[in-house]
Amino acid sequence: MPEMSHVAQFTCRSAPWRFFAGHVVLPWALQGNELRGDVLEIGCGSGAMAAETLRRFPDVRLTATDFDESMVEVARRRLSDFGSRADVRQADATALPFPDGSFDAVLSFIMLHHVLQWEQAFVEAARMLRPGGRLIGYDLLADGAGGILHRREQNTRLMRHADLRGVLDGLGGVSAVTKPSFGGLVARFTAKKDGRAL
Repeated sequence: MPEMSHVAQFTCRSAPWRFFAGHVVLPWALQGNELRGDVLEIGCGSGAMAAETLRRFPDVRLTATDFDESMVEVARRRLSDFGSRADVRQADATALPFPDGSFDAVLSFIMLHHVLQWEQAFVEAARMLRPGGRLIGYDLLADGAGGILHRREQNTRLMRHADLRGVLDGLGGVSAVTKPSFGGLVARFTAKKDGRAL
């Protein structure tokens, strides 16, 4: 799994992105879902979304992971004020180091296009969920504007909406909804694991 480009790292660490991510992107991405219990964020970057998640949902214990060790260090510093409610670890999204059914929710915010085997990242996310747990997130699409804007970016692999839908439908024991937005630039997704309601 490749590390983030220098441009992506700079963007993730910037104050404007932190503000925008926390106040605009997070509510839009969550699609009205409330979070509680044990939550995993895959590909946390600088920790901007994780910090806002912890602020908004006081009953959440959040584990934030990223493949890029430099981003893990930034996120660890950012989330240190939350004490034992936050844990930041280096991890590969395609081979997460947690037992099956460890989390009530798994979050993935615009990072899967950095995972060349993003299908396996979805399998891992579903494995992490407890019965009734939810996978919530969004990512760039190769359809429409997304493919045009990101066709020259290295170490990425954008998904088509039909492929995203197919992977989510193929997870087994999961009910999924996808919502393309902004002319096919991105798609939001939610998937609920069969079992008790959250």
